[in-house]
Amino acid sequence: MSISLKQLRYFDAVARLSHFGKAAEQCAVTQPALSMQIQDLEQTLGVQLLERSRKGVILTEAGREIAARAERVLANVRDIIDTAHRQRGTLAGALHLGVIPTLAPYVLPSALPLIRGRFPDLDLHLRETQTQALVERLLEGGLDLLLLALPVDHPDIETIRLFSDRFLLALPKSREISTSRVRATPELLQQDRLLLLEEGHCLRDQALSFCNLRRVDNIDTFGASNLSTIVQMVSNGLGMTLLPELSVDLECRRGDIKLMRFSDPEPKRVVGLAFRRTSPRKDDFAALGKLIAQAATRQIREMAAV
Repeated sequence: MSISLKQLRYFDAVARLSHFGKAAEQCAVTQPALSMQIQDLEQTLGVQLLERSRKGVILTEAGREIAARAERVLANVRDIIDTAHRQRGTLAGALHLGVIPTLAPYVLPSALPLIRGRFPDLDLHLRETQTQALVERLLEGGLDLLLLALPVDHPDIETIRLFSDRFLLALPKSREISTSRVRATPELLQQDRLLLLEEGHCLRDQALSFCNLRRVDNIDTFGASNLSTIVQMVSNGLGMTLLPELSVDLECRRGDIKLMRFSDPEPKRVVGLAFRRTSPRKDDFAALGKLIAQAATRQIREMAAV
């Protein structure tokens, strides 16, 4: 009896996505080819892994257990490949990096040229999505490294802290403030509608946790999935929001807003890297993190006078 990594990879994709078409697209194969490989896997193992219906795909009891084991196998295979890459030199070969949407457009434009200049043999692949999806892909072996807001609480994940990113209060320019030197307070957030990203964004959760904002009734998300949309709403007088300092340079160009710093202690997020504890590339990740932190802190310093 023998099974292939290809069969495990295809089965893992179907198990995660519960859909043959989406799994085939992710694996870059045709749906019939993917289905045939999974049928061969079921025949080899002698058990049914999936229940197929018009509504989608459901894992059988055996399928759930084998899917969990396949996930670990694929992650271990990825670590073997990483070990081989490590022997070729620091940050050489393929690296799959996941980044959350509230960091990618603000960090990557300045960080990527530094990375390319320092590590020309690095084949970098980027994936931008929300934290939960990134963590799942990391554990499955589909990603090697994540750039996101800490903490990440999982026993199989290790993290490296890179830098702190303070929050500022963004208001419409038309909003009257008694003095330009006043600092924002949590109470000020209760005087107008607070605009936040939709559910699933860690930035939303961080804002809500600041001074127990879950108790505030005037929170609205509008289903917004990016900060640029929120900034446009603020500039048009629809409310206020919290902006990471790292985003201010780009977002202030797009909206007619003014910024206020919070009184001490200022709310902030901690940005860092996350990777599997079993990965042999920790030194590589630390070297990459130094360049990312260098690019980000340079931007933040330029905002210090705000």
